Amino acid sequence: MGLNLPEPVLAIQGLCHSFGEGTLARQILFDINLTVHKGEIVLLTGPSGSGKTTLLTLVGALRSVQKGSLRLLGRELRGASKLEQIRLRRQVGYIFQGHNLLDFLTARQNVQMSVELHREIPPAKARQMAEAMLTAVGLGTHINYFPHNMSGGQKQRVAIARALVSHPSLILADEPTAALDGKTGRDVVELMQKLAREQGCAILLVTHDNRILDIADRIIHLEDGYLVTDTQVNARPAVEVLR
Repeated sequence: MGLNLPEPVLAIQGLCHSFGEGTLARQILFDINLTVHKGEIVLLTGPSGSGKTTLLTLVGALRSVQKGSLRLLGRELRGASKLEQIRLRRQVGYIFQGHNLLDFLTARQNVQMSVELHREIPPAKARQMAEAMLTAVGLGTHINYFPHNMSGGQKQRVAIARALVSHPSLILADEPTAALDGKTGRDVVELMQKLAREQGCAILLVTHDNRILDIADRIIHLEDGYLVTDTQVNARPAVEVLR
């Protein structure tokens, strides 16, 4: 009798992606195979132009899947309707290099806006959740601050709170430490790691920052659109992925 293993958060098989059409088409991703499970922290590395951000946007249902299979939370994204893509996006938290906060909203309002995407949550509860998450990221005294009155690290903490407040199953982070100094960047990723562990969600994080590689369970590396290595960080040997 086989084991009933839990469905992975993310399961990719044979994923390819191109920009442009016909003779102008340029392939960006080639035969990507990747699985990410609940609670895993996976760092995605590679030189500029290797396809990292394209892969992240496909996983986040921000771009349509052209070829191959991409299953997010057990749902196939290839051929998914716009409505299904929107539903899946609500189960994903996004953190970007630029915090992308709305300058005319307070920290609490920026975070609460993410909760309000879930229409079943009443406004009073959404406000309570936003304030609790800002406290969890160390900004309990900055709830009513506007972004222009906050440091870069504080704004990135608001972005983390916004991404995590709805308890997503997957966090996608694109260069979240790139605009931060070494210590602040380290603090930010350790905070992401702590809160994600507490919530049991997976993290897929694009980075060029070698100083944070040790937070990962696995490191995957893209070169010219190919996933060339998938390395277990905890001293297990790297698995070379054949092209």
